Parts: sequence; C-alpha cells; structure tokens
Amino acid sequence: MEDWSQRTRLLLGDEKAERLQQAHVLVVGVGGVGAYAAEMLCRAGVGHMTLVDADTVQLTNLNRQLPALQSTLGQPKVDVLATRFKDINPAIELTVLPVFLKDENIPQLLDATPYDFVIDAIDTLAPKCHLIAEAFKRRLPIVSSMGAGAKSDITQVRFADIWETYHCGLSKAVRQRLKKMGIRHKLPVVFSTEQADPHAVLLTNEEQNKKSTCGTVSYMPAVFGCYLAEYVIKRL
Repeated sequence: MEDWSQRTRLLLGDEKAERLQQAHVLVVGVGGVGAYAAEMLCRAGVGHMTLVDADTVQLTNLNRQLPALQSTLGQPKVDVLATRFKDINPAIELTVLPVFLKDENIPQLLDATPYDFVIDAIDTLAPKCHLIAEAFKRRLPIVSSMGAGAKSDITQVRFADIWETYHCGLSKAVRQRLKKMGIRHKLPVVFSTEQADPHAVLLTNEEQNKKSTCGTVSYMPAVFGCYLAEYVIKRL
C-alpha cells in the first residue's frame, strides 16, 4: 500500500518525517483553534498526541469548529477527534482526556509523560496562565493561541512574543496575569493585530469561567490553528 505520508516526506525528507513520527505533542483545548492545530499535526505525521478538553459539541460550534457536525452534537470533542484522527492515520497513538483543567491538575498532566511540545489553545484565563507557568517550570516548549474572536482579517494574524502583542484583549489579560505570577519569560504566541469589533462582543454568564462571548467566522480559528501547527512542526 502506498505510504499515505509520501507527500510530506517528499517535502520534508525522511529524517524530519521520522522526527515527527516519534514526537508526542500535548494539545490543550480542541475547540475552534486547537482542533485545527491537532489535525494539522496528525496529517503531518506526528505519531503521538494527548488531547485535553472537557467540552462537548454544541450547536453554536457548527460555524467554526472542526469536530462540530449535526451528527456529533452532544459528543465529547476529544472523542470525535480521536475517531477522526484514527481514520486519517490508524497508527497514531492518542491519549484523550475529557477533563476541565484546573490549577491543581495541571502539574499532574505535564508530569504524566515526556512531551516534545505543548500547544495551549485554552480560551479561559486562569487555566491558560497556569498551564504556561507550569510548562515554563519544566522547560517544556510551548506555543500559545491568543484571541481569534471578534476579528475577521486573516492578513493580520502574526507570530510574536506575548510581551510584544497589541490590539488583543486576551494577550493583555495573559500578560497582566503572568506579571502577577512573577513571570516575564518569552512566550511565542499567535495573535491578530486587528482591532476587535466591539459590536461582536457580548457579556455572558452562561459559560464556565467566561465573562463574554465573541462573534466568530469560520476561517479565523482555523488560521490560528494552522499557525500553531506550523510553529510546532518546524521546531520538531
């Protein structure tokens, strides 16, 4: 049977493709951004992934999230993706954790196995910052996604150090929280220089640990996820 990764190997070469196959990447948050990042890693041939997300597929996810279909409504996102990724690469090793990360269980997650890279695609502030902090303590390579909501111009998506970001409310909140935690390390992030549309932001008390919900369009979270995947693949 023809090697399904033939085109990747043609581009990267066998040695680099083997490095990807041997790698283990932790993806925390598999919603709009994280699911696309994880799928790009899967299709690039990353051999082992751990997926962490407590959410189930909701109707409002259909406009942008990879696991969201009418047929998957109500199902855990990590389970939907695990089935999908096995259908892409039956040899992939997957660890799926349908859990909500809290401060106390992040160290246990990071100490569970040696990870080659961590992708932070969490959209709630406290667990996001604690994951970053604990990754720094362990000197684990990590890349983080900032806010894709209330934005629509993909030409303004960028890589940057967290301390050099602007026009991003989540970036600002993360910087402030990290400062309070005594952290000033460089943190590679994906963010957008576009000003958020204030009319696309609504206050809410319906979602856990969220004070607002943002309007989104199908392609923006996907672009953020592809940026994250590229960053990890090139460094692996």
